[in-house]
Amino acid sequence: MEIFTPDWVKHAVFYQIFPDRMARGKTWKSKMAYHIPLEPWNDPPTLQGYKGGDLWGVIESLDYLQELGITAIYFTPIFQSACNHRYHTHDYYQVDPLLGGNEAFLALLKAARDRQIKLVLDGVFNHASRGFFYFNDILENGPHSPWLDWFKIEGWPLSAYDGNYPANYLGWANNRALPEFNHANPDAREYIMQVAEYWLHQGIDGWRLDVPFCINVDGFWQEFRDRVKAINPEAYIVGEVWTDARQWLDGTQFDGVMNYLFTGPTIAFTAGDRVNLDLVKSSGYDPYPPLDAVGYADKIKSLFELYDWQIHLTQLNLLDSHDTARLITIAESDRASVELATLLLMTFPGAPSIYYGDEVGLPGARDPDSRRSFPECDRWDNTVLAYHRELIALRHRYRALRIGEYRSIFAEGLVYLFTRQTEEETLIVAVNAGVENMTIRCLPKDLNKIPRTVVYGNAEVKWLDDGDLRLHLPARQGCIIASI
Repeated sequence: MEIFTPDWVKHAVFYQIFPDRMARGKTWKSKMAYHIPLEPWNDPPTLQGYKGGDLWGVIESLDYLQELGITAIYFTPIFQSACNHRYHTHDYYQVDPLLGGNEAFLALLKAARDRQIKLVLDGVFNHASRGFFYFNDILENGPHSPWLDWFKIEGWPLSAYDGNYPANYLGWANNRALPEFNHANPDAREYIMQVAEYWLHQGIDGWRLDVPFCINVDGFWQEFRDRVKAINPEAYIVGEVWTDARQWLDGTQFDGVMNYLFTGPTIAFTAGDRVNLDLVKSSGYDPYPPLDAVGYADKIKSLFELYDWQIHLTQLNLLDSHDTARLITIAESDRASVELATLLLMTFPGAPSIYYGDEVGLPGARDPDSRRSFPECDRWDNTVLAYHRELIALRHRYRALRIGEYRSIFAEGLVYLFTRQTEEETLIVAVNAGVENMTIRCLPKDLNKIPRTVVYGNAEVKWLDDGDLRLHLPARQGCIIASI
């Protein structure tokens, strides 16, 4: 079966925003803002506290994001909820009033569209919250509620809040705050489908699906795709699957997944034994033990063997997220590790995703620390910002870095080289993850063009008469060499 994936995603650079922490809008239009006891913006975040970031603030940040080179935003949940991360959905049709409500979101859609920035929302469709109307009706009316079969009720009485008693219903991860939908119920299933359709009609460009592997009803995700693509064939459907995702990436369900199978090896190679093990234990994406260049090449080769090339081009590639510690903290503040990983991120097939604040050096350990507020500009690491801008600009400049063939050409010690090429362009990307300067010699084969110009980094390049490439790479640095 021929697989079709959204073309725009193949050329996109994503920015992941945790809405409560990006920016407080100066044009805040809801009186509700003045009645919320907010935590100080620069204080360490807590599990339950609100910082007051909102969608008006995101609108005011769009010029900054456009200048950075961002072409798409992925939001963690924005719908009405009783928690700062909003994975406990109360109302799927209402943007949280603390974020500015539907008014702010519609204004954001227009402002983003004016800048040709796409918007992807987080769809939490496996479970809702205790405050979700249909579940709350069950709490109020017990077995007389007409919505009993929307959820997985096991017995009576329900105990939604008192942990001294059995919940008597299924909650995601045994969390009674997150009652699971019964996706086999046709009405509950139809409700979810209509939510997805509604926001596509409003103008969003796709859905990131939270824990989609927990929904195992036959045909559910196939129907979801059919109905989403009927409204917008170029809508992006990306699942949160941390492991081998072939089950969902067969062309009938998702266009891609959050590509933690890229994340883990990339951290293990670039950060090596600098990785803070306390931050990655039981993390699910294996950024440890360290990998040498051969080990990294093997991991990448195995990854490419999993999926169709069209799927690889629409994977959502990332180095960290709201569900992990930030890379700068994982790597014990080793800035070279982050720059090398960012170089690999921006030159890999698929859509790179930057977690808000990474581009200015924002640190963070595990949740809630990984969800710090975006820092004021006097606290930015401008060196980190500069190389993000440079690498993003190069990705936009060279089509080969977006959709070109990927081929490993050298892996020895801690030095790794690969090519990205189309008929018009050839680029070589080289990384020296070691602590010593290295001069390597290799024979790249089947090059459409000969890359001679270093467009990123400080490498010394020489092509020998026999066609070999001799490359000098400083320690803990990488480079990009282009044919034009």
